[in-house]
Amino acid sequence: MQTTISPASARPQNSSYEEAFEVIAAKTLRNLPDLAAGGRTWSFDKNGAYEEWNEGFFEIGNWTTGFFTGMGLLAYLRSKDAAYLRAMEGMERHYQRKVEEGAGDTMHDLGFLYSPYAVGLSILTGESRFRDMGLKAAGLLEQRFIESGSYIRAWGRMDETGPEYDYDGLAIIDCMMNLPLLFWAARESGNRRFHEVAVRHADTTLQHFIRADGSVYHSFRFHPDGRPKGPDNYCGRGVETHWARGAGWAMYGFALAYRHTGDTRYREASLKVSRAWLALLDEEMVPVWDFRLPAGEDKLRDSSAAAIAVCAIQELDDAGLADEAMLAAKKALLERLCSPDYFDARPEVRGVLRFGEVGNGVGKARSAYTSWGDYYLMEALGREMGLEIPWW
Repeated sequence: MQTTISPASARPQNSSYEEAFEVIAAKTLRNLPDLAAGGRTWSFDKNGAYEEWNEGFFEIGNWTTGFFTGMGLLAYLRSKDAAYLRAMEGMERHYQRKVEEGAGDTMHDLGFLYSPYAVGLSILTGESRFRDMGLKAAGLLEQRFIESGSYIRAWGRMDETGPEYDYDGLAIIDCMMNLPLLFWAARESGNRRFHEVAVRHADTTLQHFIRADGSVYHSFRFHPDGRPKGPDNYCGRGVETHWARGAGWAMYGFALAYRHTGDTRYREASLKVSRAWLALLDEEMVPVWDFRLPAGEDKLRDSSAAAIAVCAIQELDDAGLADEAMLAAKKALLERLCSPDYFDARPEVRGVLRFGEVGNGVGKARSAYTSWGDYYLMEALGREMGLEIPWW
């Protein structure tokens, strides 16, 4: 069934960014202690009941917990209320164990997990234990780098190699958002290897993931000797389609890579993908989950992709690169996300942002509240209010 949402022009807009930010902050203060006590990971849920997600904190698939701690960091940046720090510190034992006892069962999303936790807490508190934790996570991410192909392997244990393992030789576009952990670690430790790995992975992504028209492949495969094998797909509608959230990761990830390196190729990549993404929006503003859906297929929206895109445009704007059309789109996107159609202010519901999407297959978010959508909406609101986000 297609989601029924009124056209943006026909709906009253809620442009009170501060009010929306405070709603998310209040939910975060409720969510974090429960998340810490349960020792599990929360991801997405159709009804916003994140505690229903059935996955342990130390399982290899955990990539979303950092979004909840990231919301705690954002709330603390705004309020300086130590209650948020205490709530995040309740997660410390879980994060520490994951980079020690569970080090083998990690994947490339160490950046999503540890940038908006260990890196953020290291910067905001000055505590060396968080710095050490962040560097440990960066070290594990660096170990996922495949020298022969110059890419960071996305999923699977690093000792699982060979044709029988589906994830061997696989890189995905999402990893652009994990590179800030390596850039931070290079500066913090003085070890240039972290920077080198980040740059080489970004270069490989630039070469193989961005199509000539500014659309983006979700994933790409390599032979064991590093030779490119060809594009693949796990999250979009198909290999040759244009997954909206994946393009959002590219928009923001390359903008951040430009900030960390000054390499104009990354700047141009972010601008190219951003312009292509914005050109495909319709009057609803919030994009369909894949821009190349077959005719007649449900045009399910992805609010999380919209939130990520707003952050990407804000990053470009901070660099003096966003034009008037981009800034107008940013404003329209953010106002749409804060409208009652998408924004759930009810305190009893853990989630915030309705209609997030990870395709429409079994086991995937389908018109659901998503932890990443909530986080990037809160970050977008905070940036719009003048907060500087130091962990990316």
